[in-house]
Amino acid sequence: MHVSLPDKVAIVGGAGKVARRLIPLLVARGIDVVPLVRRQEQATELESIGVSPRLLDIESASADEWVEALRGCDAVVFSAGGGADGNVERKRTVDLEGSTNAIEAARSLHIHRFVQVSAIGVDSPPDESRGEAWVAYVHAKRDADVALRASGLRWTILRPGRLTDDEPSGHIALGEEVGYGSIPRADVAATIFACLRDPATVGKQWELVSGEIAIGDAVAAAV
Repeated sequence: MHVSLPDKVAIVGGAGKVARRLIPLLVARGIDVVPLVRRQEQATELESIGVSPRLLDIESASADEWVEALRGCDAVVFSAGGGADGNVERKRTVDLEGSTNAIEAARSLHIHRFVQVSAIGVDSPPDESRGEAWVAYVHAKRDADVALRASGLRWTILRPGRLTDDEPSGHIALGEEVGYGSIPRADVAATIFACLRDPATVGKQWELVSGEIAIGDAVAAAV
């Protein structure tokens, strides 16, 4: 693995559960972390752990506000999500438009590295019996991935299975298709970190669930 970490990483969805597990990994390596958060109390909390949050409402921010939020960074991690409720509209404004707006701002600032957290199986037709919000979520994640692949950025797309708050195992199954399963958010964060470290992960789209292979070894084997 080639250790080539960026100097300053913006995290869209910076107060989310995956981001909160990624931040300590980056901080421990001396990386300047810029979590983008919606509320001042979130920013204040994150400042206490040594990062530099910026306020941005990703559902209403203008293109100029996006540019200012990402200015000075050299990588972007998109890990935002519109939540598990039935709000169909937020699947578009957060999961899709949040991603496409971040992509455009990164391109305008010549921030080339972009790692996106998507979801397993979103290229397949969604199970409509799970409701309108689920269908909207699958389509939003799918379309965000399409936009990122077409962006010209140095992208990596990670598509985890069902996210849990279980303790991390440090072991995953990683590949273009791995079969449905679950994975602790901490293991997703560690996989993001491994991808940021390795330039060979650029242009790769992988599903991931808990498995038997150590994260670093799984990433190295997949590139």
